[in-house]
Amino acid sequence: MSFHQARPRRMIFSAAAMIAAISLASFLTGCAGEVPMEPAKDANNPACADVTVRLPKTVAGLDKRSTNAQATGAWGDPPAIQLKCGIEPSGPTTDLCATVNGVDWIIDESAAPIYRFEAYGRSPGLEVFVDSEKVSGTDVVTDLNAAAKQLPQKRKCTNPNDNLGL
Repeated sequence: MSFHQARPRRMIFSAAAMIAAISLASFLTGCAGEVPMEPAKDANNPACADVTVRLPKTVAGLDKRSTNAQATGAWGDPPAIQLKCGIEPSGPTTDLCATVNGVDWIIDESAAPIYRFEAYGRSPGLEVFVDSEKVSGTDVVTDLNAAAKQLPQKRKCTNPNDNLGL
């Protein structure tokens, strides 16, 4: 058998091996499948890659899921936590702002029981949606702090009393 005759057999074997590996990976990650998500406008920002590689395997006790979009993350089945990096950062706001272990998070309660947390003052922006009927938002942002700290901080939360000298 010549080199050229053996090559197609090796390609077929390689393709079969890749299909088997993908099937095994799908089996090991469970039947849940990927979480469908839309990437943020600036999802290809290199800072989002730094966040994505640091996303924990579990958040608030829920296991990480595969997503179909760049710079995203999801935890729980069905997902109770969804993260997106590359959003347009919010400007000054009157929304509640809490500092957790060095990361400022603004909290949007307008769609409760689904809460939106944004790592305030970070660019590119990072948002996390949390189903508060399934997990604690405080636990979620605590577990995601290390990833959020990868984004450069441009501004901080302030107390209006600080600015008014009260």
